[in-house]
Amino acid sequence: MQNRDAVFLEDLCPKLRDRRWRQSLHNFTGRKCIYCGNTSESIDHVIPFSKGGLSITDNCVPACLACNGSKTDIEVFSWYRQQTFYDPRRAMAVRAWIDGDRRLAMRLLQWAEPKKINRQKACTNCKT
Repeated sequence: MQNRDAVFLEDLCPKLRDRRWRQSLHNFTGRKCIYCGNTSESIDHVIPFSKGGLSITDNCVPACLACNGSKTDIEVFSWYRQQTFYDPRRAMAVRAWIDGDRRLAMRLLQWAEPKKINRQKACTNCKT
Protein backbone atom coordinates (compact mmCIF):
# COMPACT_ATOMS: atom_id res chain seq x y z
CA MET A 1 0.00 0.00 0.00
CA GLN A 2 1.28 3.46 -0.88
CA ASN A 3 1.47 6.12 1.80
CA ARG A 4 -1.03 8.29 -0.07
CA ASP A 5 -3.52 5.40 0.06
CA ALA A 6 -3.33 5.14 3.86
CA VAL A 7 -6.26 6.09 6.03
CA PHE A 8 -5.33 7.67 9.31
CA LEU A 9 -7.38 7.40 12.48
CA GLU A 10 -7.42 11.19 12.79
CA ASP A 11 -9.06 11.41 9.35
CA LEU A 12 -11.85 9.10 10.50
CA CYS A 13 -12.33 10.83 13.86
CA PRO A 14 -11.84 14.63 13.71
CA LYS A 15 -12.55 14.90 17.46
CA LEU A 16 -9.39 12.87 18.11
CA ARG A 17 -7.36 15.37 16.06
CA ASP A 18 -8.95 18.26 17.97
CA ARG A 19 -8.22 16.62 21.34
CA ARG A 20 -4.57 16.03 20.41
CA TRP A 21 -4.26 19.61 19.18
CA ARG A 22 -5.68 20.92 22.47
CA GLN A 23 -3.35 18.65 24.46
CA SER A 24 -0.36 19.89 22.47
CA LEU A 25 -1.27 23.51 23.30
CA HIS A 26 -1.46 22.66 27.01
CA ASN A 27 1.85 20.78 26.78
CA PHE A 28 3.58 23.85 25.29
CA THR A 29 3.11 25.72 28.57
CA GLY A 30 3.42 22.78 30.93
CA ARG A 31 -0.35 22.87 31.56
CA LYS A 32 -0.11 26.43 32.87
CA CYS A 33 -2.36 29.38 32.03
CA ILE A 34 -0.48 31.75 29.75
CA TYR A 35 -2.02 34.74 31.55
CA CYS A 36 -1.70 33.98 35.29
CA GLY A 37 0.36 30.78 35.57
CA ASN A 38 -2.33 28.65 37.26
CA THR A 39 -3.30 25.25 35.88
CA SER A 40 -4.79 25.55 32.40
CA GLU A 41 -8.12 23.81 31.90
CA SER A 42 -9.33 25.49 28.72
CA ILE A 43 -8.26 27.06 25.46
CA ASP A 44 -8.79 30.80 24.99
CA HIS A 45 -9.11 32.55 21.65
CA VAL A 46 -6.82 35.60 21.85
CA ILE A 47 -8.92 37.30 19.18
CA PRO A 48 -12.37 36.15 20.31
CA PHE A 49 -14.20 33.67 18.11
CA SER A 50 -17.23 35.98 18.26
CA LYS A 51 -15.12 38.74 16.67
CA GLY A 52 -13.74 36.63 13.83
CA GLY A 53 -10.84 34.92 15.62
CA LEU A 54 -9.93 31.56 14.13
CA SER A 55 -9.37 28.29 15.96
CA ILE A 56 -5.73 28.05 14.94
CA THR A 57 -2.61 27.61 17.03
CA ASP A 58 -1.53 31.24 16.64
CA ASN A 59 -4.86 32.46 18.05
CA CYS A 60 -5.50 29.87 20.77
CA VAL A 61 -3.66 29.79 24.08
CA PRO A 62 -3.96 27.61 27.20
CA ALA A 63 -5.87 29.40 29.94
CA CYS A 64 -7.40 28.64 33.31
CA LEU A 65 -11.17 28.78 33.60
CA ALA A 66 -11.04 32.00 35.64
CA CYS A 67 -9.01 33.91 33.03
CA ASN A 68 -10.97 32.52 30.11
CA GLY A 69 -14.25 33.37 31.81
CA SER A 70 -13.30 36.90 32.84
CA LYS A 71 -11.74 37.79 29.47
CA THR A 72 -14.90 36.77 27.57
CA ASP A 73 -14.76 38.60 24.22
CA ILE A 74 -12.64 41.57 25.35
CA GLU A 75 -9.43 42.52 23.51
CA VAL A 76 -6.68 40.54 25.22
CA PHE A 77 -4.13 43.22 26.08
CA SER A 78 -6.61 45.79 27.42
CA TRP A 79 -8.16 43.04 29.59
CA TYR A 80 -4.78 41.70 30.74
CA ARG A 81 -3.40 45.10 31.80
CA GLN A 82 -6.33 45.49 34.21
CA GLN A 83 -5.65 42.19 36.02
CA THR A 84 -3.96 42.11 39.44
CA PHE A 85 -1.65 39.33 38.22
CA TYR A 86 -0.48 41.32 35.17
CA ASP A 87 3.11 40.50 34.25
CA PRO A 88 4.75 42.26 31.28
CA ARG A 89 6.81 39.13 30.55
CA ARG A 90 3.61 37.12 30.16
CA ALA A 91 2.14 39.89 27.98
CA MET A 92 5.21 39.66 25.74
CA ALA A 93 4.78 35.86 25.71
CA VAL A 94 1.19 36.25 24.50
CA ARG A 95 2.39 38.64 21.77
CA ALA A 96 5.13 36.19 20.71
CA TRP A 97 2.58 33.33 20.69
CA ILE A 98 0.14 35.13 18.40
CA ASP A 99 3.04 36.17 16.17
CA GLY A 100 3.86 32.47 15.77
CA ASP A 101 7.09 32.48 17.79
CA ARG A 102 6.29 29.82 20.39
CA ARG A 103 9.96 29.33 21.21
CA LEU A 104 10.25 32.95 22.38
CA ALA A 105 6.89 32.66 24.16
CA MET A 106 8.16 29.66 26.13
CA ARG A 107 11.38 31.46 27.09
CA LEU A 108 9.38 34.45 28.34
CA LEU A 109 7.03 32.19 30.32
CA GLN A 110 10.01 30.44 31.91
CA TRP A 111 11.42 33.83 32.81
CA ALA A 112 8.09 34.81 34.40
CA GLU A 113 7.96 31.67 36.56
CA PRO A 114 9.56 32.09 39.98
CA LYS A 115 12.52 29.86 40.67
CA LYS A 116 11.69 26.83 42.74
CA ILE A 117 13.96 26.72 45.76
CA ASN A 118 15.18 23.35 46.89
CA ARG A 119 14.13 23.11 50.55
CA GLN A 120 17.30 21.22 51.50
CA LYS A 121 19.56 23.97 50.16
CA ALA A 122 17.42 26.86 51.42
CA CYS A 123 17.32 25.70 55.01
CA THR A 124 20.77 24.40 55.97
CA ASN A 125 20.27 25.12 59.69
CA CYS A 126 16.91 23.34 59.90
CA LYS A 127 16.70 19.66 60.71
CA THR A 128 13.67 18.88 58.59
